[in-house]
Amino acid sequence: MAPIRNARVLFNSVPKGFPVPGETTVYDTTQTIDLDTVPLNGGFLIKTLVLSVDPYFRVAMVPVSSSGIYCRIAGFGVAVVVCSEAPGVEVGKHVYGHTILHQEYTVVHGLGALQLMERHPNLPWSVYLGAAGMPGQTAYMGWKEYSSAKAGEVVFVTAGAGSVGSMVIQLAKKDGLKVITSAGSKEKVEFLRSLGADVVFNYKTNDTRMVLKKEGPIDIYWDNVGGDILEAALENAAVHARFLQCGSISGYNSAQESSKVFLLVCLSITLHVHGVIMAHLPLMKYLPEFYATIPAQLASGELKYPEEVTRGLDKVGDVILSVQKGTNKAKAVVLVAEE
Repeated sequence: MAPIRNARVLFNSVPKGFPVPGETTVYDTTQTIDLDTVPLNGGFLIKTLVLSVDPYFRVAMVPVSSSGIYCRIAGFGVAVVVCSEAPGVEVGKHVYGHTILHQEYTVVHGLGALQLMERHPNLPWSVYLGAAGMPGQTAYMGWKEYSSAKAGEVVFVTAGAGSVGSMVIQLAKKDGLKVITSAGSKEKVEFLRSLGADVVFNYKTNDTRMVLKKEGPIDIYWDNVGGDILEAALENAAVHARFLQCGSISGYNSAQESSKVFLLVCLSITLHVHGVIMAHLPLMKYLPEFYATIPAQLASGELKYPEEVTRGLDKVGDVILSVQKGTNKAKAVVLVAEE
């Protein structure tokens, strides 16, 4: 077979504010690959199918060497094995993990951080980058491990229309809590209402402090945004409230300072604060039950999931920007190729 294109997306420069498509990231088509003759050296060749674009991408956009930062981007993705010399990794199997390059084809030397994955027959692979993947697992394990939720308590979830927030909302409703949640558009607000949230508001057109003063105090705060909304949550927290800090996207593209009153409030109301990040969650404690229950509930419609699929590897830069600005309507996934 003649060599074919092996397009990729490269991290090209550190943005000063929001990332700039074509500058921060560059779509490169200069590489080619011969699928029949590419050396595997005991490894296996994968074809990238779907890629996740997540808020943490912006935090990772930092210089990586003194000689420059022109490098390949990796993140959560799903790929299919095209050819293999690796024991136990068969052609046609699928791999999932956070080290999938933003590239059409890649030779992988050992599974490493990747895992072989089988999908539920009624779910597309894209869902395994959202509600059935890292974001859903973060929500599920963080909630189970740190929320200490009791029926009748009040939880406030920011960025509720995202793949993490929407899962938290549904878990909280299953546990019998009153759910307050916010989003930044009419479409997202309507989606949050469909999840059964009790109090839904647009933080761009409503005063967060007034909503929380009326509907609180807050027993549990799941934070995906930080900034002034975190301040508002602190001002309306109950004694012994639990704050689950999962993200701070409001400050990713600016020099915004963290809360100046955080420590004072922690002391005055005996606030319990937990960072929620996938790398530090007890995976072995919760992953078996997650995979045993959540994909089936997503497939049946018992749990709803938000998803916005963009076609084309060349659109990665645009999708990164939309996620940072919050203009994406749901969990951002890039479809690179069909099987």
